[in-house]
Formats: sequence, C-alpha cells, structure tokens
Amino acid sequence: MNIKTYFISCCLIMAASSTVLAQQTVPAALSLQQLKDSALRYNNAIRSAELDIAAAQQQRKEAFTKYFPNISGTALSFNANRGMAEMDIDPQEFINPSMAATLSQMLPAEALMALASPISMSMMKSGTIASVMAMQPLFAGGQIVNGNKLATVGEQVSQLQWQLSANDVERQTEQYYWQMVSLQEKQHTLDAAEAFLDDIYGDVDVAVRAGVALRNDLLQVQLRQNDTKSQRLKLQNGMAVLKMLIAQYCGLRDTTFAILPADSTVTIAMPASIPSTLQQLPEYQLLEKQVEAAALQKKLAVGKQLPSVAVGAGYNYHNLMEKDHTFAMIFATVSVPISDWWGGSHAIKRKKIEQQKAQDQLVDNAQLLTIRMQKALNDVVEAQQQLTLAKQSIAQAEENLRINRDRYHAGTTTMNDLLEAQLLLQQTRDKHTDAFAELQQRLLDYRQATGL
Repeated sequence: MNIKTYFISCCLIMAASSTVLAQQTVPAALSLQQLKDSALRYNNAIRSAELDIAAAQQQRKEAFTKYFPNISGTALSFNANRGMAEMDIDPQEFINPSMAATLSQMLPAEALMALASPISMSMMKSGTIASVMAMQPLFAGGQIVNGNKLATVGEQVSQLQWQLSANDVERQTEQYYWQMVSLQEKQHTLDAAEAFLDDIYGDVDVAVRAGVALRNDLLQVQLRQNDTKSQRLKLQNGMAVLKMLIAQYCGLRDTTFAILPADSTVTIAMPASIPSTLQQLPEYQLLEKQVEAAALQKKLAVGKQLPSVAVGAGYNYHNLMEKDHTFAMIFATVSVPISDWWGGSHAIKRKKIEQQKAQDQLVDNAQLLTIRMQKALNDVVEAQQQLTLAKQSIAQAEENLRINRDRYHAGTTTMNDLLEAQLLLQQTRDKHTDAFAELQQRLLDYRQATGL
C-alpha cells in the first residue's frame, strides 16, 4: 500500500466515523404522545400519587387483620428485697382448751413453747410469670366492618386522586408541547421574514447604487434585519429554557431532543354539545367517596358507644410458690363504655354534621362541574373562531404585502409602508400559530372537563 492509498483510506475512515458520530448526536424527535407517556412514567407528581395508592392498599390490608384474633404474649421475672406476701400467725387463736390438753400429751415441751408464740411467714420474694393470650372479637359495634369499608374507600380515593394528578400532568405536558411548537413555528416565520428582508435589501442596495432610491430606505431595512436578529436571540433563549422545563417535567435525561411539529391543516372534529358524563368524572366520583367516607365515620362514632364482646383463651405459667405451675383457661369479656356516652353523643352529632356538609358539597360542586363543562365547550368554540380569523388574516396580510412590494418597486409607496406590511404578515402568522396551539389546549380541557 503506497502513501497515497493509505491517506485516502484514512480519510474515508475518518469520514465514516464522523458520520456515525453525527448520527449519534442527532436529537430524538418526540411527539406529543411520547412526551405524555414519559411524563406519566417519570413525573414526580405521578410517583407521589402511586405511593399514596400503595400506602392506602397497606392500610386496607391492615384493617383486614382486625377480623382475626389478637394474640399477645407476656413474661415477667422478679426478685424483691422481701416477700410480697407476709403475715404473722398466732397458733393460740386456733387452739381451744381441749386441743391444748391433747397437744400437751402428744408434743414435747419445746414444740409446745413454739406454739405459744406467733409465727412469721413470707412468700413470693422472687418468681416468674408467663402467659399467651388470644382474643377474638365477636361484636365491636360495627367498628371492624366499617373500618374495613373506610379503608377500601381510602384506597379508591387515592386511585381517583392519581387520575386527577395524571390529568394535571397531561395538561401541563401538552401546554409545554404547544409552547414549543409555537416557538418552532415562530422560528420558521422569522426565517421567512429574514429571507424577505435579505431579498429587499439586495433590491434596495442595487437601487441606491443606481441612484434611484434613497439610502434611508436601506437603513430602514437594516434596522428591521437587526430587530429580527434580536427576536431570534430571544426566541432561542426561550426555547432553551422551555426544553429544560420539558426535560425536568417529563423525566428526560437531557435537552438534546426535538419536538415533532403538529399538522395545523388537519381538520379538527368540534364538539356540538355537553355530554351527560358527570358521574364519570373523577372529581365527581371523589365527591361521592367523601360522602361515603363521612357516613362510615358516623357509623364508627356510633359503634364506639356500643358494647363490645370478645372471647379468648390463654395458657399461663408461674412459679410464685417455688413450684412450677401451668394452667389454661377460656374466658369472655363484655365492655360497655358507660362514662363515654355523654361525650360520644356529641361526637355522633358532629359526624352527622360533617356528613351533611359532604352531601351539600357534592350538590354544589356537581353544579360547578356542569358549569365547567359549558365553559370548556365555549372556550373550544371561541378558539376555533379565533383560528378561522387568523387564517383569514394571513391571506389578507400576504396580499397586502404583495401589493405594497409592487407599489414600492413602482415608486408609489414608501419603504416604511412595505416594512410595516411585512411586519403585519409576520404578526398574523404568529397569531395563527398561537391560535392553533390554543385550540388544541382548549380541546384537551374540554375532554378532561367532560370525561371523554
């Protein structure tokens, strides 16, 4: 292999390598659905809602254990400085005269003298006690049953709150997406404006050199070009910040991504009226769960004032009398909260009031949800009308620019009028981009407001 062939080979390898590296550094283009999927997977609000669901599930499982016996074990070992049971026994109190005569004949004199004085006894100076007990509730005023129902409601509430969090994340993600799309479209508008100004600059420069146009016209074009460059700098800075927000919100590793543009020419199916989907809304279902929870809490308050019945069995051991002793037993307990009835009656009344408040809140917020549906529909209709007007304005602004350009070349209008016509076209295109993005967001609000 000669030097020339070797050099060409190296150049080809370097070119291929640079091509591969360039392909690896090209940012991925993300669609709206991809951004939503990423946000629903990695967003912190979603993770927090999922943890709330997991905690509610554990609480429900914890409440279910109350149906089973409560088993407990106790052990105690002690050593006191003196016996816990001490007593003095005077034998003379138990010996009558006939018994004394009999004992005097049977016992020696030393024994009779011992019986004549009190005897001290001490017991349970040390010992060990152990027991294992099992208590099975038979009736607890409905507290166990209603407690399990309340835990189930809590789990359902956490799932509805997750849905609300998902709606918020979807709404915010779509808002970021359409902001980015708007900025990208405005960048295209700036590209077109710069191309137009460059074209005008060339024409005016030739005319000034030929002496048929004023140098002031050239300066006006240059000022407008500088203004366009300033707008581009602001636009690029806004896009960089918005990319960082999207990456943080959607859990993306970096900001080396692009946003797939939306097709603004697609015909959008417009809603005609408000559907009857109030009961399907997570907000309404959450209100219903609040009413259900308030009713269960009132039942729990009532159950605390009712007697509770339980049965149990136990196995016990002790050596208090310096002898191992074991025994088993079964028992039943009845607990009546007599002294709590007075305060408990007020607790029940308070829970009734809270239940009524929850019911009133359901009725009131149901009306507000219906109003929200109507407002969402009105916003969609208004956004569609604004988009239609924006489309018409673009056509009118393009025609106005064409006429002013022709008049300027004919010498019947000024450069200022021509540049104003170009700026008006740029503004109408930006308004059309904003109107299209606004319509998409209003459609999402309508879908979420109606549960469709």
